[in-house]
Amino acid sequence: MTPVRSGMRGGTPAVSDPHPGVTVVGTRGTTGLLHGGERCRMLGWPGAAAGRLGWRRDEVASMTSIERFSAAIVILAAAAAVTPASDGGVEADVRQAAAAYADAYNKRDYESLAAQWTQRAELVEGATRIVGRDAIVASIKGWLERHPQAKLAVTVAAVEQVAGPLARVRGTLAFTERPGDAPQSSAFESLRVLEDGAWRLAESRVAPNAAAALDDLAWLVGSWQATDAREGTTVEVKYEKAVGGQALLGRTKIVPRQGATVEAIDVIHADRATGQVRSWVFDSSGARGEGVFSADGTGFNRTFVGRPGSGSGRAAWTQVIVPGGDGRFTMQSIERSLDGRPLPDNPPLHFKKR
Repeated sequence: MTPVRSGMRGGTPAVSDPHPGVTVVGTRGTTGLLHGGERCRMLGWPGAAAGRLGWRRDEVASMTSIERFSAAIVILAAAAAVTPASDGGVEADVRQAAAAYADAYNKRDYESLAAQWTQRAELVEGATRIVGRDAIVASIKGWLERHPQAKLAVTVAAVEQVAGPLARVRGTLAFTERPGDAPQSSAFESLRVLEDGAWRLAESRVAPNAAAALDDLAWLVGSWQATDAREGTTVEVKYEKAVGGQALLGRTKIVPRQGATVEAIDVIHADRATGQVRSWVFDSSGARGEGVFSADGTGFNRTFVGRPGSGSGRAAWTQVIVPGGDGRFTMQSIERSLDGRPLPDNPPLHFKKR
């Protein structure tokens, strides 16, 4: 049941990506997105519960995530039939574990945070999924380094013991990025597993928060510039908040050493219902693209589909943006294709804030 607020990876590109030449950057949000945007719902199970249904540990380990989810439902249903309602001791222990999580988060005690998760834990928020204790903690740490004043409050609304070693937890995660800011809240549902005497998080899912998702991209606001040393092309990007802060508007100018300048606009918006961050890019060559953001804890990915300036053909590419701190970030367009034909990756662009 814990948030991570990691970062989403994404980029705000100029739609010229499907063409020869340089593409420009975009954004991404985790927390963030995941991260202050990383909150959780957990579905997990210990070997003991699986054993009651005749599954060996190696069989559980080899299941796909979908199979594991289905198996979890079966396990929980079976466990509910043979396990009495949760007692006060279990609920008190789980609530104490939740409070300790928030305390470790706010103190930047990453060793204690790691101890809250099982080794193969999963954290899911919207389109972002982080697997493994080390990856989850790295994501949390990265987000907190970018938001050094951020604080977390965890409110546990209900604890249900679904089996002896399993407890389902529901509640709310509230993030405050800076003192005096209004907290951004998301509902969570998690499953804690009793492991080595501690109630650990096995898998966590958090309801996406549209405002938090877009805030994760706020670091993009401002003017940036990069130069492709190989081609001699200069890329200038400027992002600003638009429509009352409900979207980010990016304007890109690609100035080649020779030839016409390409200009592009990029609209980034978080869906209120789902928290999913999407973007729409149009450039002066007539190219266009629509992208979806995701995060992996260290950077942002934006997966695009669109059409080149000629108006025919289907282009696809992924923009990867990795914040570097000190007013810098790196952006690269990879996995490019046109009508299904693979195209080479673009070289990375190293942006510096102006």
